[in-house]
Amino acid sequence: MSATDQPAPTRLWDGPTRLVHWSMAILIVVSWLTAGKQMDVHRLSGYAVIGLLVFRLWWGVAGGSTARFASFIKGPGATLAYAKTLGSREAGETPGHNPLGAWSVVAMLLVLIVQVSLGLFAVDIDGIESGPLSDKVDFDTGRAFAEGHELSFRVLQGLIGLHLVAIAYYRFWKRENLVAAMVTGRRVFAHAVTPLKTAPVWRLALGVIVAAAFAYAVAKGFRIKF
Repeated sequence: MSATDQPAPTRLWDGPTRLVHWSMAILIVVSWLTAGKQMDVHRLSGYAVIGLLVFRLWWGVAGGSTARFASFIKGPGATLAYAKTLGSREAGETPGHNPLGAWSVVAMLLVLIVQVSLGLFAVDIDGIESGPLSDKVDFDTGRAFAEGHELSFRVLQGLIGLHLVAIAYYRFWKRENLVAAMVTGRRVFAHAVTPLKTAPVWRLALGVIVAAAFAYAVAKGFRIKF
């Protein structure tokens, strides 16, 4: 097949999905580097992560077709069937997350939710630095939350490591450039696939408002006066 015969890239990921993905990656690194050192920045990055999580959960229901959980989360049968194809060098033709990738997304979202939730109640060993909801628990409980917050981050690091290994595997074995697709939003498929169906702008606006409002309320410890 000549270069002129190459199929045109298919639109795969919408802008909000890509923005959340890369913003989350940056904020996780910021949170990691500032933990125990620059706690003002650490807290702000944590609140931003909370806003992104709320938005992603909303977008997983109301967003573009490939961002919706219902479009990519498959049952055990489909997941096992896909796993059996991992040894093949043929590129996948799934217009979105494949079944294994879908469960990795779910796992990462769940761990992030646990991680930031624990951080809201965490108290440091000196009782100086604490989360915005730490006044709801006693010191010992706050310390237990802090330890869980750190432990859940170790789990998150493991998931990120697996994610990076998977990216390398698909790049060099399957010859699929997942990073480029998440940057451009497009990917070339050998066969025709259903392209992205975008969501209306009002759903995006509503998701942004709800996510920002929730993150702000959390930052204020849900103590908001009007």
